[in-house]
Amino acid sequence: ACPGGCIGGGGQPITKANVKRIQRIKAIYEEDQAMAIRKSHDNPEVKVLYDEFLHEPLGHRSHELLHTHYHAKHKKAL
Repeated sequence: ACPGGCIGGGGQPITKANVKRIQRIKAIYEEDQAMAIRKSHDNPEVKVLYDEFLHEPLGHRSHELLHTHYHAKHKKAL
């Protein structure tokens, strides 16, 4: 997994000081705590998506469309 979740992922800027990244991580976790729906399997829209298109969790279609694979990338810090 990415350090600190998706915020620490390969698509995010890399800086020498982690202060901004740590602040973003904290803010997003606080925002998540306040959400009415916090788990994807409780989300009515996700339920409809599976019922009408993906058909089953962990099935072939959902795996092909929703899963990714980690590939190490080396970047220079900004």
